[in-house]
Amino acid sequence: MGLSVDKGVELDYQWVEFDDVRYHVQVSTKNPHIVLLSLSLPIPPPETDFPGGLPSGAIEAIKVSYGVVVQILDPPRDGFNLTLKLNLLKLPPDEDYKQSLLVKIASVREIVLGAPLRMVLKRLGSRMMIPNGNQLIALVHRPKEAFFVIPQVEKVIVVYPMRFSDSIDTVLATSFLQEFVEARRTSGLNNAPSCSWSSTPPLELKKVPPEALSANAGFVSFVIFPRHVDGRKLDRTVWSLLTFHAYVSYHVKCSEGFMHTRMRRRVESMIQALDRAKPDGEKAKRSPNSRSFKRLSLREARTNSNS
Repeated sequence: MGLSVDKGVELDYQWVEFDDVRYHVQVSTKNPHIVLLSLSLPIPPPETDFPGGLPSGAIEAIKVSYGVVVQILDPPRDGFNLTLKLNLLKLPPDEDYKQSLLVKIASVREIVLGAPLRMVLKRLGSRMMIPNGNQLIALVHRPKEAFFVIPQVEKVIVVYPMRFSDSIDTVLATSFLQEFVEARRTSGLNNAPSCSWSSTPPLELKKVPPEALSANAGFVSFVIFPRHVDGRKLDRTVWSLLTFHAYVSYHVKCSEGFMHTRMRRRVESMIQALDRAKPDGEKAKRSPNSRSFKRLSLREARTNSNS
């Protein structure tokens, strides 16, 4: 089904999220209950499974999550991987269920990009992992970058190669990640997934091509057990793992902004100290031998010479 843009468009809005995920929303005045939502995903690296421009299992995840409210348009809008036609008249009458469905629609990034990860974690939660599977799965999360999921019988290992284009961001991220791992060892976080950081790729990635392992801020690994995906914990775990690099980037930028603020305040305090060190012009007394000179005009000079 092709897309035709009506002349009377009331809303036509685009925005960009972390990791180059772009959205486009369009609503026509002729059919205000119909909303077209388009999603553009990061460019996948060659090691990921992206059939038809979407992660594996994304179409099934959309149908399960949204039901009759959403129709998938084929082809999608130009420049986007997915276009959904939302019929607001088909929203459920129950307010709680309606609110939860709207939250899922707003979380379309998690539904689409997190579909393969969700399938693996669901199998882990139901204790249906394949024995001796240990199949490494590459999932896209940033343009031409992937993180890796290694399913095992009793656990799932998730490894992130951390890359940053700015040298200052790289230094801050490395320090932040090392502190992040140390914080996991506190007594209040005993139930959280275990976390480790290393400057070299872990053994789980020995079969990954070297070009996919360029990480200037090291490698972060999480170990997920069934208790981390029980019940409602599944959604939170999927979202946290899917947006981990964005989470680190956010805190790196906050740290950079905080340091710039501290530097500006320090400079301002030094300038105030220098201002206080200057002599007060109003209280300074002139010495008896000091003289002042006044520039005279040509007429004033002739008058003074004649007198």
